[in-house]
Amino acid sequence: MPSVLGRQITIERGEGNYVFDTEGNRYFDACAGLWHTQVGHGRKELATTAAEQIEKLETFHLFGRFLNDQAAELSNVVAELVPIENAKIIFNSGGGDADDLACKLARRYWQLQGKRDKKIILSRDFSYHGLHAFGSAIGGLEFNRLGFGGDSLIPETARVSFHDLEAVEASIQEIGADNIAALITEPIIGAGGLYPPEPGYLEGLNELCRKYDILFIVDEVITGFGRTGKWFASERWNLQPDMLTMAKGITSGYVPLGAVAIAPRVWEPFFAEGADTPIFRQGITYSGHALACAVALRNLQIMRDENLVERAGELEGVLAAELMPLHEHPLVADVRVGGFLGAVELSSDIPANVIADELIERGFIFRALPNNALQISPPFTTTEAEISEFVRAIESVLDSHL
Repeated sequence: MPSVLGRQITIERGEGNYVFDTEGNRYFDACAGLWHTQVGHGRKELATTAAEQIEKLETFHLFGRFLNDQAAELSNVVAELVPIENAKIIFNSGGGDADDLACKLARRYWQLQGKRDKKIILSRDFSYHGLHAFGSAIGGLEFNRLGFGGDSLIPETARVSFHDLEAVEASIQEIGADNIAALITEPIIGAGGLYPPEPGYLEGLNELCRKYDILFIVDEVITGFGRTGKWFASERWNLQPDMLTMAKGITSGYVPLGAVAIAPRVWEPFFAEGADTPIFRQGITYSGHALACAVALRNLQIMRDENLVERAGELEGVLAAELMPLHEHPLVADVRVGGFLGAVELSSDIPANVIADELIERGFIFRALPNNALQISPPFTTTEAEISEFVRAIESVLDSHL
């Protein structure tokens, strides 16, 4: 806290790819908020949709016999988009909620199968899955797990290699597949440093889960809704998840909303006929919030109308080409691009948070990641000229430190 007190920047409005502070300064939002503003800021269509919905019905819960029309419609739309045939959708309030739910459901599933030892959730080194109890416990960033009176808030968790399939299989064999409920992975590691997958790695994880009868959870909170040039990164890497978590881009961050898409293997036991049909107790107040779902529907329509998913795929190549010269900069350790996501990892000679602060002074918002890298994840409405401009700004700031 002391590092930011007295230095806070109060953002009061947004327009397109830019945000403005209370002093009138304009900043290019190179991180799309926290990875989420796919359609840019200040879209009047979304404001109108929200106003119209809240006048009609702010929300109504989904308990018991009740639905609301917006949640019902959005569930059908999302079920058609996800790469899971005949998926069921559970809504919640964000990505942390979604990952927490998926881990709970994985454990509940195996209890129903009579395999009561299958409780451990595997996750990758450097991964991030929110900061709920499960998210904190499974996160591959150790500093998020520590300080709560033990090695992990939930003890039945373990980390595996983020790039080495042989090491992952060795970990599974050491722990014992009969003790493992699920493996959760981001297609592209995000907050842990922006690491695209090594060729064949994600597909290999999927195969290992099938081989050892472990549920495969794909965390698409960041990559979902277009970041990799596909609606979901699971399509790009031909993955077959048992559960897929999402948030952020579903509303472009205009209102909080998350969801889990669930494959038939996992949901079918809860739909069996009979007096002893099992229950998964996951009723939360804002599940399927009507206002949030209405905004999500309009956001997804904007993305279709403006071909923004395809546009993100095109901008991946532009970003890679613009960043390429930075590989040779003496203060740059590495440059990575995966989808319309990038990272400029700096050498140990210069802290990334220092460079990020200096870029703010020049009107560009970047975020320093834990591996001394700058996060790049702009809105899909970004232009080629804006990409060139912010890359030149990074280069200029780095040059000033030579």
